[in-house]
Amino acid sequence: MDRTGGHQLRALTYNVHRCLGTDGRLSPRRIAEVIAAFEPDLVALQELDVGRIRTGAVDQAHEVAHHLGMSFHFHPALRVMEELYGDAILTPRPCTLVKAGALPSLPDRRELEPRGALWAAVDAGGATLQVITTHLGLSVRERQVQIEALLGPEWLGHPSCQDPVILIGDFNTVPRSRAYRRLTRRLTDAQRARPDPRPRPTFPSRLPLLRIDHAFVGRGIEVVDSSVPRSPLTRAASDHLPLVLDLWVVAPSLGAAS
Repeated sequence: MDRTGGHQLRALTYNVHRCLGTDGRLSPRRIAEVIAAFEPDLVALQELDVGRIRTGAVDQAHEVAHHLGMSFHFHPALRVMEELYGDAILTPRPCTLVKAGALPSLPDRRELEPRGALWAAVDAGGATLQVITTHLGLSVRERQVQIEALLGPEWLGHPSCQDPVILIGDFNTVPRSRAYRRLTRRLTDAQRARPDPRPRPTFPSRLPLLRIDHAFVGRGIEVVDSSVPRSPLTRAASDHLPLVLDLWVVAPSLGAAS
C-alpha cells in the first residue's frame, strides 16, 4: 500500500472485566492508566458496568473516558432495571455514532447473556474509519449466529459501512474455529497481516493461552505493527490483556490505487 495521503492511527481493544483486576481490586482509573500508556487514537472496551451495584454504581464508561480525556459512545448489551453492562468506543478524534444494537441469541437458550455491537464513524484524517466493536457469546452456535448478523445488511453489509472498516473486540473464539474462519473470508486478521511479530494470546492475562480478542480490518488499512503488552500492570488490571495496533489508514480512492 502506498502510504502517501494516509494517516497513522493507533487502535486498542480491551476486555476490562468490569474494571475488576486479577488482584481483586476494582479500579476504572487503573484501566485508564493501562490505556493511556499506549496513547491510542481509538479504544474499544468490553465488559463495562454502568450504574451497577456490584461495582459501586459507577459509570465506568464515563470514568475511563474522563481520565483519558476522550469522548465515548456506550451500548448496554445487558439491562437490569437501571443497571447497565456493555461495550464502548472511545476516541479523542471527531466521532459519530452510527448504530448500536443487540445481536441475535438462540431461542432455545434463554439463559444466555445478551450480546450487542456498537458502530461509530471516526475521523482518521482524510478518511472516515468505520469502527464496529462487539463482545460475542460463549456458545459456539450463538457466536455463529452473531457473526452472520455482523456480516449481514445491518452491520458490515450495510451500504454505509464502506472501507476502511475495522471490526474489533472480544470474539470469544480462537483462530482455528469455524466462526473465526467465517470472519476472515470477509476481513483480515490484523495480527496475521504482518509476518512478524507472531500473533499473541490475550487471555487469561496472568498466563495468556488463548487468542480470543481480535481486530479484523478491511481494504484501505495497513497493519504497521501489533502487540499484546504484558507487564505487572496489564496482568493485574483485568483478566484480559489489551491488543494494540498501529494502522495506516487511507481514503478508499487512494486505497484502491495502492
